[in-house]
Amino acid sequence: MSHLMNTYARLPVAFSHGDGSWVTDTDGKVYLDALSGIAVSTLGHNHPQLVAAIAAQAGRLLHSSNLYRIPQQEQLADKLAALSGMDEVFFCNSGCEANEAAIKLARLFGHQQGVDIPATIVMEKAFHGRTMATLSATGNRKAQAGFEPLVSGFLRVPYNDLNAIRAIARYNKNIVAVMLEIVQGEGGINTAEVDFQRGLRALCDDRGWLLICDEVQCGMGRTGSWFAFQHAGIRPDVVTLAKGLGGGVPIGACLTAGQAKGLFGPGNHGSTFGGNQLATTAALTTITVIEQDGLIDRAVVVGRLIREGLAQGLAGCRGIVDIRGQGLMIGIELDRPCAELVTRGLDVGLLINVTADKVVRLLPPLTFSTDEANELVSRLTKLILDFLAAA
Repeated sequence: MSHLMNTYARLPVAFSHGDGSWVTDTDGKVYLDALSGIAVSTLGHNHPQLVAAIAAQAGRLLHSSNLYRIPQQEQLADKLAALSGMDEVFFCNSGCEANEAAIKLARLFGHQQGVDIPATIVMEKAFHGRTMATLSATGNRKAQAGFEPLVSGFLRVPYNDLNAIRAIARYNKNIVAVMLEIVQGEGGINTAEVDFQRGLRALCDDRGWLLICDEVQCGMGRTGSWFAFQHAGIRPDVVTLAKGLGGGVPIGACLTAGQAKGLFGPGNHGSTFGGNQLATTAALTTITVIEQDGLIDRAVVVGRLIREGLAQGLAGCRGIVDIRGQGLMIGIELDRPCAELVTRGLDVGLLINVTADKVVRLLPPLTFSTDEANELVSRLTKLILDFLAAA
């Protein structure tokens, strides 16, 4: 790794292949994957339909650029619009690019409304990406440190606090949008309350603001609905997607409706690789498998099984603050830093993650079975109990 830029604190393991919810390292050790590449491998590993579709498309055409029509891109946009209730889709390559597009939309919208210095309200503990604009929108000082000056135009408020948004609006007339993760992934699996989402939608309508929902991590069926905002029965003006959309192939999307529809015109935004033939074929196939195999319903059932199993196995255990989440997006909050659980997990053949210092984050593939859920609960319960006992 001597020539790799030192941007990751990599774990001492490398994987050679995977099958379903299991991956094998280069030494032949097998692991249960409860992270799915940070919510990316929606269908697990080596899914036969996805592999076949990608291979077939690779044998035809990988990329032609957005100078030309791309039929698969148009089909995917139609499908996402039908699933989400949104109207337009812009394709890119990642979550931060999708969020960058959303921020640009908000600023363009503001200028068209006569606001010279448009401002977007963002949330504490939010994570929107690592480009300069999305980093500035992120509520994590550790991630921002050393990259000042940050991009201006963001106003930060506590999560789930509608009164704080009303208060800041009384003193700032430049607000044009609110940006919200329905479930904060990096922030510790914090979920926006239904009443907060509905109140925020009503406030945006009243004030003429755009409501931007970042579903980069929680979208595409992970919470037990195609999109997490659907649990509250609202429709945002902008929705951003990535991670699980392509089943492992990089693709992002920025969806618009309402006041955000039609804002971008030719030349306003673009992406060289965005929505190419390979990526959109992977996304279309991923959606097809989710539908045909009932994976959204499975996310509800299996997610509940995992949470209930952990609650039972860790009941009465001092050191457990909370077990929370929606569908297959689950967090176990401890009362102390627990990053070492990730390495300990490797020792027992388990891939997990710790975020916000004290939250064990679980993001299993949507294909996770009940047997695999029970195995996860068994291994993780013992792992946490042993860790707390030794602390």
